[in-house]
Amino acid sequence: MAIHYNLSKVYALSDNDPEFVNEILTLFVSEVPEDLLQIKEGIKKKDHKHAYAFAHKIKPTLDLMGLKMAFEEILQIEAWTKTEGKKKDIKETFKSVKTQIKEAVKEIKKDFDL
Repeated sequence: MAIHYNLSKVYALSDNDPEFVNEILTLFVSEVPEDLLQIKEGIKKKDHKHAYAFAHKIKPTLDLMGLKMAFEEILQIEAWTKTEGKKKDIKETFKSVKTQIKEAVKEIKKDFDL
């Protein structure tokens, strides 16, 4: 039903090629949750560089998938890593990103039979 994501950019990028769209979606549902775990690990261990690397990696994907709020929040996480902020300052933002991605993954799996 596309409540948590918007594929207009994906379809534009793919020239409406369903196979290509399917590849993008498969990569999203398999890789982004793993990358989120890496961000969480970086935050937990106060390894700002590690958290930054994975936040930076998923940033364009969130934009591509139309996850506007998660995209804005991943920018906040990136900024937090650069200032080497305290864990408590970013925990809620990370939780929000994680929830949005989890909902989008669940929805995509259902909508596209992945």
